[in-house]
Amino acid sequence: MRRKLAAGNWKMNGTAADLHQIDALAARHPVPSVDVLVCPPATLLARMAGAVADTAITVGGQDCHQEASGAHTGDISAQMLAAAGATFVILGHSERRTDHNESDALVAAKTAAALAAGLDPIVCVGESLEEREGGRTLEVIGRQLDGSVPDGVPAARLVVAYEPVWAIGTGRTPTIQQIEEVHRFLRKRLTERLDQQARSVRLLYGGSVKAGNAADIFAVPEVDGALVGGASLKAEEFSPIIAALEQAR
Repeated sequence: MRRKLAAGNWKMNGTAADLHQIDALAARHPVPSVDVLVCPPATLLARMAGAVADTAITVGGQDCHQEASGAHTGDISAQMLAAAGATFVILGHSERRTDHNESDALVAAKTAAALAAGLDPIVCVGESLEEREGGRTLEVIGRQLDGSVPDGVPAARLVVAYEPVWAIGTGRTPTIQQIEEVHRFLRKRLTERLDQQARSVRLLYGGSVKAGNAADIFAVPEVDGALVGGASLKAEEFSPIIAALEQAR
């Protein structure tokens, strides 16, 4: 059985004054029946890791460089994230692909670097609105998945998040049928590559997930959890999403 995962991505939000949110979240979920992960900005990672050290919550990074070290001003290596207390790292998020022109090959290199450093990668895939309306969703996602996941990846450590670009932070979400279609496609595509090991890969949905729609999303076959953006910034908003995932079959 794949253990379900509720992952929060704080993106470029939060300062030390917001760390009380992680304390409140830990208090609300002292013994969660699902994995709970929060990925803060790098400036908060070490402090947040310390804050959750005696809780069931884990922390992760939002990106890493593909090299272990070197002359890469402003970048952070996977080893640095691990040393700061991270256990996961988000890679290939659409905001990185768009804002920083990240290719599938670069995401694959970062994924390999994360695995080598002991981090579990959350590899993101998703189509734009133009691609969705043009009927190219599965084509785009298949290409991203194939190109972003390196050969030899240990399936039990891989997480794949489907985040339609047009649903991120917009309040819009795909229909349940659209989410199911993509998640079934992801499982099939992974199985073609990884054989039965693909059953160990956790598949998350992300894109305007909130308390009001979480239960319906988590009822979709092959949805093993969520990658949550804005709703993860406050404990009172993230907590009911976690609770919905705990109640999902």
